Amino acid sequence: MTAMTTGNSSRADANRRRILDVALAELLRDPDASMDQIARAAGVVRRTVYGHFPSREALISTLVDEAVQALAEADAGARAGVADPARAVARSVLAIWEIADRYRLLVALAQRTVTVQGIRERLAPLRENKVQLLQRGLDEGVFSSPLPAPALAYVHEQMLFAVTEAVNDGLVTAEEAGRSATVTVLTAAGVPASAAAELVAEVSAES
Repeated sequence: MTAMTTGNSSRADANRRRILDVALAELLRDPDASMDQIARAAGVVRRTVYGHFPSREALISTLVDEAVQALAEADAGARAGVADPARAVARSVLAIWEIADRYRLLVALAQRTVTVQGIRERLAPLRENKVQLLQRGLDEGVFSSPLPAPALAYVHEQMLFAVTEAVNDGLVTAEEAGRSATVTVLTAAGVPASAAAELVAEVSAES
């Protein structure tokens, strides 16, 4: 009985994972993809999708949670062992942008279904890490801003959302946007534009 229960649980987990992966791909392809479309693409019946996610909003909310976790892991990995605050910010934004680009249409969906406030709440731990990094840079004189670190972290966050929307609207390519967003974030923190561009080019080459 235990083996049968474990087998059923494993299949259910595999189905759930497949639904999430397919839903991400479908929503990136078609932001208006319905639960029926997602079910067909996943090769399951509609009832199976609703068995895991009671609504389209719940499905998107789960995908947003996974995206935020991926962003946090990318940020932590990029900053690990980096002493210079400016370099740490550059590495963090470039790493985050790789994930943000993958989820850019999902972010646009989330702003309509999870609400912007919901996204901000999910990003709170990531933002707190950024506040600490910015504060260290301000204390060391690497950064210069009339804004305190917590407010500057919000500015950086909104910049990335804005650049994401610019990519969605076709105003800039995702490839161009990554470096440009990183330079923009650094200059907003008071790093001279030429120095910011040079640092971003250097960090990008290392990657």
